[in-house]
Amino acid sequence: MSPKFFDIHCHLNFNDFNQDRDEVIKRALDNRVWIIIVGTDYESSKRAVEIAEKYQEGIYASVGLHPHDVATVGNSVSDICELAKHSKVVAIGECGLDLKSQKSNLKSQKELFIKQIELALEINKPLMIHCRDAHDDLLEIVASFKIQNSRLRGNIHFFSGTLEQARKYFDLGFSISFTGVITFASQYDGIIKNAPLDKIMIETDAPFVTPSPYRGQRNEPLYVKEVAKKIAEIRDESCEKILQAVTDNALKLFSI
Repeated sequence: MSPKFFDIHCHLNFNDFNQDRDEVIKRALDNRVWIIIVGTDYESSKRAVEIAEKYQEGIYASVGLHPHDVATVGNSVSDICELAKHSKVVAIGECGLDLKSQKSNLKSQKELFIKQIELALEINKPLMIHCRDAHDDLLEIVASFKIQNSRLRGNIHFFSGTLEQARKYFDLGFSISFTGVITFASQYDGIIKNAPLDKIMIETDAPFVTPSPYRGQRNEPLYVKEVAKKIAEIRDESCEKILQAVTDNALKLFSI
């Protein structure tokens, strides 16, 4: 069965779901919500793959090393390379840059990010990018690699930059995705209105940033519906049109 919704970024591999993970996934699949479970270090990436393995379709994994964890990755880059070969792995990340990180400096983050870009190019899979307050630095790196290899592609998850920065990502062939934040904050309305429909996707980042009307509860993939509904409202377009576009975008980018 094809998906109606696609939560391209969530963390069902986190301990928050240890008590009812199977039930959460069943609720999603019963409502035709497909999912990418995203790793942030080797252990959580391995867990994402293990969960995805249990399902014939609808559940996938992304493996990578978050910029917060630069100081503790050790030999994890080579371990991630091995995980990345798994058939259920559809992306590399989350990886990227974070100027608000208290655990690692920008130079080390860039080095780790570049290694994961090289891995993504080697195995021809897209990047799942985390970027906070570092879009100009990240754009510079991505643009330099794109010149060398046009196959480089990916998505900026939980996009928090400006419209100008979003357009630069679009020009590089990258997409951006929105979370439940847009259901209770208006600062991204202009970006949502002006973004090309073939360059946006939806996500929950569960268990974080639960959308209205579920705020105060743990987030889960089923709630990605609210993100799609809000995008339709902001763009003054039908929910069916938005859903068709963002789901097609996900299937295409992640080669599913």
